[in-house]
Amino acid sequence: MRLRAQALLVLLLCGLGDGCASRGSVQPDLPQDAEERGERGGHKSYVLPVVEIVVMDAVVNRVGSMLLEPATFEVTQSSIRRNLRGPWAVDDDPFEINQFGHPYQGAMYHGIARSNGLGYWPSMVYTFAGSAMWEIAGETTQPSFNDQVASGVAGSFLGESLFRIARLALDRSDGQPGVWRKLGAVLASPPTGLNQLMVGTPAGSPSADAVPFSDIRVQFGGTAIAKRGTRANVALDAFRPHFTFSIDYGYPGNGGYQHQRPFDYFRFESNISSEGMEQLSTRGLIAGGDYGAGALAGIWGLYGTYDYFTPDDFRLSTTAFAFGTTLQAGKSEGLTVQSSALLGAGYAAARALAQGNADYHYGVTPQTLVNLRLIAGRRAALDMTAREYFITGLGGFGTGQRDSIFVGDASFAMRLVGRHALGLTYQRAGRNSKFLDLPDRTQARSRVGVFYTFLGSGGFGAVP
Repeated sequence: MRLRAQALLVLLLCGLGDGCASRGSVQPDLPQDAEERGERGGHKSYVLPVVEIVVMDAVVNRVGSMLLEPATFEVTQSSIRRNLRGPWAVDDDPFEINQFGHPYQGAMYHGIARSNGLGYWPSMVYTFAGSAMWEIAGETTQPSFNDQVASGVAGSFLGESLFRIARLALDRSDGQPGVWRKLGAVLASPPTGLNQLMVGTPAGSPSADAVPFSDIRVQFGGTAIAKRGTRANVALDAFRPHFTFSIDYGYPGNGGYQHQRPFDYFRFESNISSEGMEQLSTRGLIAGGDYGAGALAGIWGLYGTYDYFTPDDFRLSTTAFAFGTTLQAGKSEGLTVQSSALLGAGYAAARALAQGNADYHYGVTPQTLVNLRLIAGRRAALDMTAREYFITGLGGFGTGQRDSIFVGDASFAMRLVGRHALGLTYQRAGRNSKFLDLPDRTQARSRVGVFYTFLGSGGFGAVP
């Protein structure tokens, strides 16, 4: 956990020096067709990803044997045959392993395939196959359906976002990337950075045309509990330092940038506190199209989403597909409105922190997201996001009959000078659970925060 947090931190610091392009100063020639938009020549292999995935799984198996339960990783021909023939189950391994570790492992599979020149869909096949291979031949335990979803599906969503962030660090229109950029790419997506060093630029990798439409924000600050139970005071003794990073990649609003491939638009968010990873989420357009022009333009279609939240009192993670839209209304020099609305369903898990696995609940989960951002030129911005999840008893296990979970946040940022801004945040998270054998439970908490904000794009995300 700590290593991954440090990796994200170093990546972001590496990008600040020369990697965050200002929309006001960068005006590249924007190609119009998909072949010109990134379908460049370079390294491509269908065999090398297989080799790298097998080697990676072997290394993970050996490390797991040394650090965790050795018996779980003593794979034999007998255990492989048993897993091939036996049924798949839904396991209750530790939440962080299932909901954070497995998606990250799947993201590495996806990054291996993408950095060897394969497109999104072939890479998703490699990710799904790599996850299945691990379930059958990586451990001696019974193959897990929920791990396959986390690694094979969420891994592709997370892996594509990390791959594109790494390519932003590596792709330079004015020459080769420097040492810091190469290091940042390795830390963001190790397969992408390492394969760049070993075999070169992958064929068909995204070009830098998304830079003028990618808003990057880095924040340092802290939060304190604003309310717990019936108390309405701010509990400063629960103060936590935070480091957050977010990027809106390829935001719609300019006709020169078309969304023709999966994840030509995505939003990635991470929040690391002194307690560890508190949020890791991404949502990206998988299939759809552009609409509108000028003062009102957007995208619509099928999105893939992965969310991982760890509020004070409970844990939540979900992998989902959703239909929706992302749009911009207004002009970048005046008042601009940006918004996303998604409605879909996925597979989620939740549990209370204090109860351990007593209320560990998996199930099919209808969910929705609404986001609204109001941007006042280059001076200030107000962001609001609301997420609602309804975890059913279908397709899972545990004592839960249903979980209704809400996660909402709001932030206000004001630019002080240059790319430096001051931000105020508020987050509210609540869980209402109904159990079969346990008392029903309602959990809620609110946090307020103050942050220094570095505006990587030089503004608040309005697309010119």
